[in-house]
Amino acid sequence: MPTTVHIPPALLKSVDRRARALGVVRNRLIVRALEQAVSEGTRWTPEFLQRLRAVDRETSEAVDELLAAVKQRRRSKEPRAL
Repeated sequence: MPTTVHIPPALLKSVDRRARALGVVRNRLIVRALEQAVSEGTRWTPEFLQRLRAVDRETSEAVDELLAAVKQRRRSKEPRAL
């Protein structure tokens, strides 16, 4: 199913460089990253989130919006402190 996602320019450049280094297309790299992110046992560490926030203001705001949305939609457990 086609989906549109906004990726900040600096992050997209990094994704493209990594995809070239791995010899895969951008879409495949993003799909792999998302599969890994949602797989059981995968956690976003505070350090990972801090590194994303350090990319630029727009990415930092996107991280905060993402965390707020995740916390708001959790139903089975209390949100973890991130």
